[in-house]
Amino acid sequence: MNKSQTKINDFVYGFKKGTPILLGYIPVAFTFGLMAVGGGLHPLMAVFISLTNLTSAGQFAGTNLIIQGAGYLEIALTTFVINIRYMLMSLSLSQKIDPKITLWQCLVFGFGITDETFSVASMEKGRLSYFYMLGLIAGPIFGWSFGTALGAFTSSALPESLSNAMGIALFAMFIAIIVPPAKKSRPVLMIVLISVAINLALKYIPLFSFISSGFAIIISTVLGAGIGAAIWPIKEENPVLKEE
Repeated sequence: MNKSQTKINDFVYGFKKGTPILLGYIPVAFTFGLMAVGGGLHPLMAVFISLTNLTSAGQFAGTNLIIQGAGYLEIALTTFVINIRYMLMSLSLSQKIDPKITLWQCLVFGFGITDETFSVASMEKGRLSYFYMLGLIAGPIFGWSFGTALGAFTSSALPESLSNAMGIALFAMFIAIIVPPAKKSRPVLMIVLISVAINLALKYIPLFSFISSGFAIIISTVLGAGIGAAIWPIKEENPVLKEE
């Protein structure tokens, strides 16, 4: 088999692996399109945001801050804190990719690293080729952008009651992210509760009234994670090396 055919096969295989993610992204992105346009953004701007971002939680949070008129620094820090996990995912995948892949190629498919694409790629056996990764991220990028366009351009045609009801999907998504790990791990549950308590304190205690909602999220996240790391540190295993 020649190299061209191998590249095509890798791309097609990756695309097939990413197809379920494509289908799953459409309804969530549809909700994002509705929310963005409902908040006053132009439909084309909503689509542009999805074309240049591939981060559901960070994108929802960042766009919500834009709608509220938050400052650039607040938006940047919020999305950075929410999306910082992608750096760790990318570092992990760097151990599995083909050594022949260049830095520029890594930057290209790095754009499509999400919780879902990372999970699929990390379960593959052997080295990950450049064209496999391109195929894997192509579907999710299309699904996210298409779903956003669908929601943005049909928002005006939907009944207001239905458009408002679709906003519940955002809260459902965050609950789906938080609840499973919180049920499995007591430290995770406690960190979530601590972060919520800090956020409520910043919101309702008059002393902190000068702190905006965006910075409150940043402070709650960082403090909650910091307190959790201090109280419930992950114990590192130190296996005894066997002598050859």
